[in-house]
Amino acid sequence: MDIDGFLPHMRDVVRCDESLRELNLTWRMIEASTKMNCAEDAGGILPMMAATREGFQRLETELVSSLVHQKVTNVMAELGTRARHVIDIIVRNLYERTADVGFLATDRELCDYVAGIGGTREAVVERLRAYRDKYTVYDEIVLLDIRGGVLAHIDAHSPIEGSGDPLIARSLASDTYVESFRATDLRPGRPRSLVYSRRMLDPRDGQPVGVLCLVFGFEKEMASIFASRHGRDGRSNIMLLDADDRIIASADEQWLPLGTVVPVNRSAQPELCIHAGRTYLVQTFVSDGYQGYAGPPGWQSQVMIPLEVAFSGRAGGVLERLDEAVAEGLLSHARSFCPPLYEIVTAADGIRRVVWNGQVMAAGEGGDLHRLKTVLEQISDTGARSNELFARSIRDLYDTVLASSLASAEFTTQLLVELLDRNLYERSDDCRWWAMTPELRSALAQPVLDEPARRALTALLEGIHALYTVYTRLVVYDSHGRIVAASEPRAQGSVVDGRIEDDTLRAVLALPDSQSYHVTPFLPSALCDGLPTYVYHAAVRALDDEAAVVGGIGIAFNSAREFEAMLSDGIGAQADMSALFVDRRGRVIASTDASVAVGGTLDLPPEFLTLGNGGSASRVIVRDGRYTLVGCSVSNGYREFKRTDGYVEDVLAVAFQSLGEVRTPQLTARHRALTRLTEGSTVASGAEFATFFIDAALMALPAEHVIEALPAWHLTAVSTGEVPHRIGMLARRREGHVEGYLWAFDLGSLLGGLPTVISDTSQVVVLRYQEVEIGLLVSELHGVPAFAAQQITRAPQLRGGAPALVSHLIKANEGHLMIQVLDVARLFASLGIMKDVMHSRAPACVDSSA
Repeated sequence: MDIDGFLPHMRDVVRCDESLRELNLTWRMIEASTKMNCAEDAGGILPMMAATREGFQRLETELVSSLVHQKVTNVMAELGTRARHVIDIIVRNLYERTADVGFLATDRELCDYVAGIGGTREAVVERLRAYRDKYTVYDEIVLLDIRGGVLAHIDAHSPIEGSGDPLIARSLASDTYVESFRATDLRPGRPRSLVYSRRMLDPRDGQPVGVLCLVFGFEKEMASIFASRHGRDGRSNIMLLDADDRIIASADEQWLPLGTVVPVNRSAQPELCIHAGRTYLVQTFVSDGYQGYAGPPGWQSQVMIPLEVAFSGRAGGVLERLDEAVAEGLLSHARSFCPPLYEIVTAADGIRRVVWNGQVMAAGEGGDLHRLKTVLEQISDTGARSNELFARSIRDLYDTVLASSLASAEFTTQLLVELLDRNLYERSDDCRWWAMTPELRSALAQPVLDEPARRALTALLEGIHALYTVYTRLVVYDSHGRIVAASEPRAQGSVVDGRIEDDTLRAVLALPDSQSYHVTPFLPSALCDGLPTYVYHAAVRALDDEAAVVGGIGIAFNSAREFEAMLSDGIGAQADMSALFVDRRGRVIASTDASVAVGGTLDLPPEFLTLGNGGSASRVIVRDGRYTLVGCSVSNGYREFKRTDGYVEDVLAVAFQSLGEVRTPQLTARHRALTRLTEGSTVASGAEFATFFIDAALMALPAEHVIEALPAWHLTAVSTGEVPHRIGMLARRREGHVEGYLWAFDLGSLLGGLPTVISDTSQVVVLRYQEVEIGLLVSELHGVPAFAAQQITRAPQLRGGAPALVSHLIKANEGHLMIQVLDVARLFASLGIMKDVMHSRAPACVDSSA
């Protein structure tokens, strides 16, 4: 990645880089000063200082690189999500058009008229308009003869009489649909139109007699798609491109006009693209296809954002809105979301340990190591500033990651409810149009339906089903609710001669007109082999009397397969993400999460269930023992569906993304601040103590007994036999060579009875008493301060009990902070160390040569 190309456009990262350079200079000055003024006294820590300085210099570059890389990744992910969703929506929509033209081209009334064997122009125009009234995505429908003469069309404002468009010859020569997107004389005055055409056959001999053309409302549809995805801040633009990378639809035509050829980026890599003298980040997507349909050849969606605004105006503050413990627990997962940042956290702990060990080494030396103590104070101060910068950078970056992820989750759920509404809109259209099929209307009007008639209806339904594969079953029933025919190519058993539910039948018989339909609640249905689904119904009316309902048609949506496909396509390859459809009560309609069954109830934040139509929200929650990002959006209908047609059925799309298991940090940033020693709480000369944390408790040991601290990952687990609290062995090194081993014990387990959870901040404090050394596992280091005698008091003892391990209490910060002092002799005795030295097969300190 071109870090230098991105960095100038990230003001916060530039400020961080400047701070890092200042700190790097400070580290160099401290090291140089130490070598000049107290090289002999600081001999033990000079190598650590050099390693720290070198590590800091390396981390300076890595931190800036990590910040730049993650910010670019966030922007590219956001652009990619929007681009992918746009092309997915378009391809799914146009797939339905390929089915529509295939079915309507076989309509018997239309075919009879085109073949010249029945019907009138007025009746055919009325029928075509009835079709458009249900499938409102079409601007124009045209019937042509084989020479291009216009036989009928529905747009009264378009005076066309004939066409010489090459699509006519192509359609007549093809046995499938023909897709055309360009200027055409079928839509005079339009720069381009998207037309789906198919030949029509003579019912008598099967010879081509004409062509049906469905003109899709491309501009209106693209405006609708862009409206829900184009940011109001105008920082980016969404567009649709053809195979030549030319813009054929643009969310902002004043910015990027139609016909413009733009640079593309199909690799999803953060490449800088230049267009018209301006540098952009670009994401380009080609559809993976839907139901075998890939969309018009070469079509691709793209989102472009100028580099100078790509990293500005982004919302944050996610961590601030969380409970402190949750925020700290999330930050503990820095290793997983950005490994280089984890190294920075580890290095920050290393600086703290260097200072702590240096202070232990200088403890009790009085004036002899005064200059060293001054150096250590400088190191401590600079280390604290470094740690603060690291922590702030990591927090800000993770906050950006969370904000981007929350926005992506909302965007994904918006896509999901849009996919659902758009798909089910087509189902409402299908049932109403198929109910108007003349063969169906005439057959159900008969008093008795004989077997040949039932076979003809079955063949009709199966022909439809072959084109519209999203259904489990299509059924036709009479006015008494008896099913007389069904398409059952893959169904389990037959429902023919069964009955429609009484309440459904009553609703269908009461439908006022051919524009009305009825949908059953999402419940198990015999028409879907007992699985829960929506079944769409429309009334079938007599041919000679529109007011007479002679039966109905029911189409059972294959919810299990289709909803799962929508959810899976919606979340794509996003790691650790699952998605669900639920109703207003949280009842699950579909799920990609195997642990959440359809029909069960999903526990959601109450405010999600009360979101308004078209509303969306996201937040971080704790779910099943894991930090989880959840996004939610509520359906808002599509065109007239669920908006003005009287049908109400709100569906919520929910997306979960796991962020890692819950961790309960004992030491939050707030707790560390409360345990920081205030000015005046310590003294220049007094009793010195090495302080550290056991969980959240601040403990101390007399500094003269402490040798050093080592990271807990140096521990080697070994069989510890029957010795309580012993957790392994620790190698003691000098000048890079192992000079011996010592036993390590879990101090938290000894004091509180529960094993200490080893984390990234855990340390092993090496303690010496009567020439015996052991290691004590602690949660985190604190400092090596000195306290006045009047601050130290004896700890209260329990009557009749054994001597307590805590012998004294230190009152710091004007009595607001209590530090517990451990008695070293009692500690060794409680662990059985002295007995172990005298009688154990493995002494507490073992020579490496033994």
